[in-house]
Amino acid sequence: MLEAIKETAAFISRKLDPVPSTAIILGTGLGGIVDEMTEKQTLDYHDIPNFPVSTVEGHKGMLITGKLGKREVLVMQGRFHYYEGYTMQEVTFPVRVMKFLGVKQLIVSNAAGGMNPEFRVGDIMIINDHINTMPNPLIGVHHPEFGARFPDMSQPYNRKIIDLARTIARELNIPVREGCYVGVTGPTLETPKEYEYMRIIGGDAVGMSTVPESIVAHQMGIDVFALSVITDLGVPGKILPLTHQDVIDAAGRVTPQLTRLIVKLIERLN
Repeated sequence: MLEAIKETAAFISRKLDPVPSTAIILGTGLGGIVDEMTEKQTLDYHDIPNFPVSTVEGHKGMLITGKLGKREVLVMQGRFHYYEGYTMQEVTFPVRVMKFLGVKQLIVSNAAGGMNPEFRVGDIMIINDHINTMPNPLIGVHHPEFGARFPDMSQPYNRKIIDLARTIARELNIPVREGCYVGVTGPTLETPKEYEYMRIIGGDAVGMSTVPESIVAHQMGIDVFALSVITDLGVPGKILPLTHQDVIDAAGRVTPQLTRLIVKLIERLN
């Protein structure tokens, strides 16, 4: 895998030069952030050697560099999920490539169901911790260039960036929540008792992504900041039938606020 990672990184660095040190992975329905970018260079995932391909509606499958606000960023418009049939090594392959491209900070977004009874559809939640119920992406052959074999996870999401995001949200008058994200395999949406269970074990929101990417980025020394958009509620008495299109639509309505927050955050990152 190490050879493939280096080959892919070399290809991308030739096509998208220079590669910024800040990267964003956009979740379901949040691809509209790309519309705010200028001076864009674009690569289709199909054209990148060794790269998986997005198969889910709401994930376009483009790797993009350009300016978001005043800062250069690398954006994945579309991610990969374990439920698509990819291995965890394939799901997290792009994050390992990012490290070899020189990425130092990773912002991850997702659409999630909210179990916290104080949450509402359309809330933005800063992720301060996670509970992983998926296969761990670090299982398998280890290369010293990846980082520690047994990485410490006492601070999976960078506290300084979380503090900065809180400050910016207050300045922009954008309400934000904060909580723990539960990562599940999907692709089924949760049953009422599954929501109840995940709330009991400490979860505030649940989704089918983010955790694998965050674990690998953390192992490789990339600072991680993650956000969930609450697109439905898993709270007793508030659970309604849900489709994937409902999730896309709910996430899309919050994209303008999320974009403002991320633009300002990137401008003030070191």
